[in-house]
Amino acid sequence: MKNKVREFVNHNKYFVQFIYGLIILNIIALILESYQSLNANYKWFFNAFEIFSVVIFSIEYIVRIWVSDKTKENKRERINYAFSTLGIIDLIAIIPFYLPFIFPIDLRVVRILRLFRLLRIFKLSRYSKSLKTIRYILKETKSELSITIFVIFVLMVLSSTLMFYIEHDDQPEQFANIGDAFWWAIATLTTVGYGDVYPVTPLGKLLSGVIALIGIGFVALPTGIISSAFIEKIQNEKKEQKKAEGQCNCPHCGKAID
Repeated sequence: MKNKVREFVNHNKYFVQFIYGLIILNIIALILESYQSLNANYKWFFNAFEIFSVVIFSIEYIVRIWVSDKTKENKRERINYAFSTLGIIDLIAIIPFYLPFIFPIDLRVVRILRLFRLLRIFKLSRYSKSLKTIRYILKETKSELSITIFVIFVLMVLSSTLMFYIEHDDQPEQFANIGDAFWWAIATLTTVGYGDVYPVTPLGKLLSGVIALIGIGFVALPTGIISSAFIEKIQNEKKEQKKAEGQCNCPHCGKAID
C-alpha cells in the first residue's frame, strides 16, 4: 500500500496537475488579496481557500514523510526527507498558518508570516522540469558562483571604502558612512545608477567611471556561468534522448543517424 501511495503522490499525472494548479492559484490569490477592494468584499473566500490549501498541503506533507522510508529497516529516510530542501519548502509552505494557534503572536507578525505563502511557488520545483533543471544547474555551478559572488563583494567593499574617504568631506550627508557608500557601489557595479547618490569630486567621478566599467564584466560573470551550464545541460539531455531512441550523430557531418 505504501508503494502505491508513493507512486501516486510522485507520478500520478492528475495528482501532480492538481497540486501544480493549487500552487498557482495560491500565488494568484495572494496577489488579488493585496487589492483592498477585493480583500474587503471577498475576504471570506480568501480565508476559505487558504484553509483548503493548507489542509491539502498538510496532508501531502504528512503522506510524503510516511512514504519516504523505502525500506522498513531504514526509518532515518523520513528524517532525511524532513530536512531535505523539498521537505523544508513543504514545511515552510504550511507552518505560518499554524504558528498563531500555537504561540500568541502580534497581528503585525501574523501579516508578515502570511507573506511566506509566496514560498509555495518553490514547491513547483518538484513537478516542473524547468525548475528541476535550474536547481540542478545552480547546484552544479555553486563553486564557480560562490567565487564570483565573493570577488564582487570584495570589489564592492573596496570601492565603497575608497568612495567614502574621497566624497565624505564634500558630501557628508550622502556619504555619511561606508554603509551609505556601499549602496552607491551596488547601484554603480550593477550599472543601475539610481542617481540618488553620486560623486561630485573629480577623483570620485574617475573612480565611479572605473568601477562602472569593471562592474559590466564582473556582474555579467554569473550570467555567463549559468548560461553555459544551462546550454551544456540541454545538449546532454538531447544526447541521452537520442541514445534512448537508438540514434547517434555522424562523426563527419554531425547529423543524427539510426
